[in-house]
Amino acid sequence: MTAPVPTPDHSAAWQEAGVRLDVEGEFATVTLCHPGRRNAQTPAMWRALAAIGRELPATVRVVVLRAEGVSFSAGLDRAMFTPEGIPGEPNFLSLAASSDKELDEAIAGYQEAFTWWRRPDLISIALVQGHAVGAGFQLALSCDLRICAEDAQFAMRETSLGLVPDLTGTKPLTDLVGYARALEICATGRWVHAAEAAATGLANLVVPSAEQLDEAARDLAAALLAAPRAAVIETKALLAGAGDRSYEEQRAAERGAQARRLRDLAGIGD
Repeated sequence: MTAPVPTPDHSAAWQEAGVRLDVEGEFATVTLCHPGRRNAQTPAMWRALAAIGRELPATVRVVVLRAEGVSFSAGLDRAMFTPEGIPGEPNFLSLAASSDKELDEAIAGYQEAFTWWRRPDLISIALVQGHAVGAGFQLALSCDLRICAEDAQFAMRETSLGLVPDLTGTKPLTDLVGYARALEICATGRWVHAAEAAATGLANLVVPSAEQLDEAARDLAAALLAAPRAAVIETKALLAGAGDRSYEEQRAAERGAQARRLRDLAGIGD
């Protein structure tokens, strides 16, 4: 792979919000870079993440999401809960007082930081060390794959605060661990350690230390990039839609996907 090239557009504003993007051809790295705050999340960080998703070069096939410091993300910046809030941002009291339409649009805007990681043309990998709490847990769940250090700890703390997980995490969590375990994890807010994450499918791989996460991600990215892009995209679409299809519908989807691949390889595709 070539040397990392920082993306110039808006990079200073993104970094001020706590996010950095580096692109190396088909490989991109998104780094949460406010380690002094344990990468606590703010609306500004969410806007930066959403913008990165929109502006990611079309050449990118694999995106790694990593974090500086001892924690992946301690979750939502607790200043959002205070009357003073975060300067320039609505706090929870003002959000609660807004109209149904305004509140729905505000949350939908926040969710945009979490939705693009599963785009059909990308494979995303979250590297998790230390704590991934609430919004941090949901950001890791937004990715297709997760590699964890042995010290990784996940927790969904929204319910204990009187809220619900609303940053797109409930669907992938349920898909990965099943309804009963997902309910128990969310309703209790308990810690899920790396060993349990691996056993239940939350983590694809666990490495001994945070220092080994980047190397593990590079190895996995190299394996993913070895296959032709179109074949990976078709395979991802087949697997992503399998849960919503019947057995016969999935068979038909496989046939259609294979027909497209055969014609493309033969040079007679659309």
